[in-house]
Amino acid sequence: MNNSDDGIYKQLVNNIVDYAIYLLDPEGHVMNWNTGACRIKGYTPEDIIGRHFSIFYSEQDRKRNQPHENLVHARRHGRFEEEGWRLRHDGEPFCASVVIDAVYDDNGLLIGFAKITRDITERRHRERALALAHEDTARRNLELAELSTFLQAVITNIPMHVLVQSLATGDIVLDSMQGHRVEDDTLPSVGELIMRLAPQARRVADIGASEETLLLHHGAHGVQHLKCKVLSIHQETDDSDYLLYLIENVTEIHEHQANINFMAHHDVLTGLPNRARFLHYLDEALKPGSLRQMPTGVLMVDLDNFKDINDVLGHHIGDAVLAELASSLSSALTPHEILARLGGDEFALIVPNCRCMGDLVKRAETLLAECQRGIEIDHHSLQIGLSIGVAITSELIDTSEELMKAADMAMYEAKRGGRGRWACFTPELHDAACERLGMETELRQALMREELVLYYQPVMQAGNHAASGQEALLRWRHPERGMVSPMEFIPVAERIGAIHDIGEWVLQEACREAATWPDHLTVAVNLSPVQFERSTLVEQVRKALALSGLEPSRLELEITESILLDTSQRNIHTLRALKDLGVSIALDDFGTGYSSLHYLRSFAFDRIKIDRSFVNEICSSQQARAIIKAIASLGASLGIKITAEGVEDLEQAGVLEREGCSHLQGFYFGRPVDPMSMQPSCR
Repeated sequence: MNNSDDGIYKQLVNNIVDYAIYLLDPEGHVMNWNTGACRIKGYTPEDIIGRHFSIFYSEQDRKRNQPHENLVHARRHGRFEEEGWRLRHDGEPFCASVVIDAVYDDNGLLIGFAKITRDITERRHRERALALAHEDTARRNLELAELSTFLQAVITNIPMHVLVQSLATGDIVLDSMQGHRVEDDTLPSVGELIMRLAPQARRVADIGASEETLLLHHGAHGVQHLKCKVLSIHQETDDSDYLLYLIENVTEIHEHQANINFMAHHDVLTGLPNRARFLHYLDEALKPGSLRQMPTGVLMVDLDNFKDINDVLGHHIGDAVLAELASSLSSALTPHEILARLGGDEFALIVPNCRCMGDLVKRAETLLAECQRGIEIDHHSLQIGLSIGVAITSELIDTSEELMKAADMAMYEAKRGGRGRWACFTPELHDAACERLGMETELRQALMREELVLYYQPVMQAGNHAASGQEALLRWRHPERGMVSPMEFIPVAERIGAIHDIGEWVLQEACREAATWPDHLTVAVNLSPVQFERSTLVEQVRKALALSGLEPSRLELEITESILLDTSQRNIHTLRALKDLGVSIALDDFGTGYSSLHYLRSFAFDRIKIDRSFVNEICSSQQARAIIKAIASLGASLGIKITAEGVEDLEQAGVLEREGCSHLQGFYFGRPVDPMSMQPSCR
């Protein structure tokens, strides 16, 4: 089913007003709510979603534990059907036709119940009127003609086909559709109905009870689902026996149920199979058998920097990107390949019967090429990057779980390698993953074991090359690995949440050390974007200043442009609160983000640090030189200090000074060292 069909199904379910259609979780809590449910039961989605469906039953039914018994019946037999009295939101009782279907996933696990309710109060009244009419006819034969006319009028208005057949003659003595048939009617002819219901009719005639069945009719409007009930009727006045046929077209209910089942196994946004369905397909592909002649491959596909799209352009654009990407990737599939959305911005592809890893690499390159063309959404031209992990079955990888895990590890290796690329699983990746897991455990203990230390690199004034301050740089002195680079452990700390405690320690330690330096020297501390996720950051800075006695003007906090991508303005408010403390705010890696100049309008920075990628080319690239000159000129106009990072030699320093940079930093002036090794002039 394509995206268009899926959207039509969802709209159809939501807009139906004659049926209350909704899902229950396995415990019976309401999960969603359509327009018909609002009309019939009187609850809005806000009133009812999350509440237990027993609220619709009377107090007596709840005391008898009837709601629970109904779910047990549905779970045991697959379906529970009943006509009975329920309560609306305002307490008014109404007669309801209730169908509860148990919904299972492909592994046989219960995932909930589909519940369809129809208000049949009016029909019940009509049926009661019909029964009264029959009784009245038996009591008053003299008024038979008048009552027959009334009876025919009642039957004609019942929303189902009613037939009455004489057991003695086989003749049809009553047909509620007589005079209303058209050539393209969705119901079969009377003769066909009687013929197809003959087995049920014989059994009902023999035992005098009733029987129900479901017939499928291929009519002018497609396949119709007919719910048929056959009952026996005995006429006391003339000792005659009849068969009563009640035929109701339940096609609409069936279609709603089919749509609910579809949505249980597919992603609503893209129409692709969801994770549960994908794993079912993968299990089938890996089953031993004649169809599995060659290995099976999995490609794990993840969008690069998708969070930035959501944060900058909004979630509605992000959803449109996912839908467009799903369509583009689907168009590149070959027969028998299965694409699924696992959740968020993660997709996966099954490639059955592939010859070797090389075949999978070609498929990965095809998907990457498909996205290189870019997409246009709501007047935004977007270039979507993918990171793809490739894995194939082998003697060591022969289960769905192992194959998915291998592809996932390869995908993260692709991201670590620079994004917008593919990577294949190797045993070394598994070893590296185990090593990272060990690093996570050790990093949680590193702070309390005092293995973390701060090194300092000088920031020099242009011209006289006198130190104006130091940048605090975190290092991990591991007892076995030696000195671990922050490029290795900071991402781990951010991922496991340890960055909050580590960041607080860095602030306090840097301020404590800087308080021992001459008053004209400042200290710069880098802040992680993750630290901005907690509201305690401002208080942590205030506490570090108070404990050390350091003047706020001597503390400079460095952030990257990613912190400013939050469209909620929360991070901007945090930056303003930090600046209110009297500290300085520096924008690091300037010129590498999405809209650097825009950020200078959104916040009054005290310093801009030019990314080292521009500095590396300052002596060889006119373009890099022009960019640095423009940034320096802009800083001078706005009263912002401009620091060039990564200065390696005297030639670079001279060019940067001539182009207007106010401060310089790099190995030419000094490598990061521990406090005891700092030059006296720098501390």
